[in-house]
Order: sequence, then C-alpha cells, then structure tokens
Amino acid sequence: MDQVSQQDSSLTSASPWTRGAAFSVHVFTALGAGIALIALLEAVREHWTAMFWWLAVALVIDGIDGPIARRLDVVRLQPNWSGEVLDLVVDFVTYVFVPAYAITASGLLLPLAAPLLGAGIAVSGALYFADRRMKAADNHFRGFPGLWNIAAFYLFLLHLPPALSSLGIAVLIALTFAPFHVIHPVRVVRLRWLTLLLIGIGGVLAVVALANDFHVNIAVTVGLCLIAVYIVGSDAAIRLLRSLNT
Repeated sequence: MDQVSQQDSSLTSASPWTRGAAFSVHVFTALGAGIALIALLEAVREHWTAMFWWLAVALVIDGIDGPIARRLDVVRLQPNWSGEVLDLVVDFVTYVFVPAYAITASGLLLPLAAPLLGAGIAVSGALYFADRRMKAADNHFRGFPGLWNIAAFYLFLLHLPPALSSLGIAVLIALTFAPFHVIHPVRVVRLRWLTLLLIGIGGVLAVVALANDFHVNIAVTVGLCLIAVYIVGSDAAIRLLRSLNT
C-alpha cells in the first residue's frame, strides 16, 4: 500500500468527531490573527496597555496550540491544512506587525526615525520568519528572533529618551541577522529548569507592570531587565566561558 493510500485509509478510519477536534486546533491557532486585529485597534486608539493584554492572550495561544495539535494528531487527521504555515502567519502579525505599528506610533522614538525603524521591523521580521535556519541544531534561535512584542513591552517599560530608544530598535533590527543564539524558552534543554523558572517570574512581573500601566517600582523593572539579559545573552556568556577554559 502506497503512502497516499495509507493516509486515505487512516483518515477513513478516523471518526468525524476526531477529525473535527483536530480541525478545531487550526481554528484555535487562527484565532490569534483575530486577536491581533483587536490589539491593533487598541493600538490605533493609543490604548497601549490594552494592546499588550491582547498580545499576551495571543502569546498564550501560541504557547499551547502546538502541544494540543500533537496530542490530537492534527498533522495526520487534517493533512490539507498546514499548521506550520498557519502558525507562521499568525506569529508574524502578533509578534511583528502589530508591535511594529505600536513602536512606530508610540511617540517613544525620534519622529524622523520612527517610520523607517517601523518599516525595518516589518521587513526584517518577514525575512526572519522565512529563514529556514531560524533555529540552530540545539533549538536556540539564530539572531534576534523577531520577538517585537517583547521589545515593544520593554520600550514602554523603560521609557528611555527617544534617541536611545531609536538606537536600541536599530540595534535589534541589525541583530536579527547576527551570528549569535537566543534561548528558546521551552525547547532548549540546557538549564531548562532555570529558563522556565525565570520565564515564570518574568510573566508575573509583566502582569504587575501591565496591571499598573507600566508605573512600577525599580525592583520590577530591574528584574524584568535581568531576565531579558539572561534570555538574550546566556548562550554567548556560556560559549565565552568555555573558550576561556580551553
């Protein structure tokens, strides 16, 4: 029996309920695109905190749809829809496009630089999501991984002078294509326990920041910044220490 015949037989043996449940996972993933639109509408109204709450909902969906899809064997039961492509489409609008608008329209960048940097975010993000080498063999991201929703969050949290904020965004755009690794919060095995612990703490601190409309004490800000440094720089630090010890 050839592969196509085996697939048809497998689908025939699956109940309509099972196949419907599998398709519902695609709908769940696609829901992130609708949430992105709501977040964009909030951004247009300059309701920045509300925008971040909606982006946080999209982040949760992105975090749990994959395990659910594997549990329900979606790839086998719904072969006509590509969950990978759907995930990339939704991720682009939630991780890149909506945050790019927020960063551009926030008033936190130099006025002349803002539209150019916003376009740079969109272009570099699109190229990054199309790069088949975006993940290394050990599941680290290659370069800055297009997490512009997180970058936007820190932009609003730190509220630096426009020149410094503009420089920071320009550096992140350049780092999209730089030869360094950034931790994937779940898939990188090395120090996973520490990474998950820090991600959990960071999530709590981010909720505190949003609940207070970014008006938080220095401890919350420093904590969030240290976690960001760990995520972005720990692999480079470990490689440097290994090179010094050899």
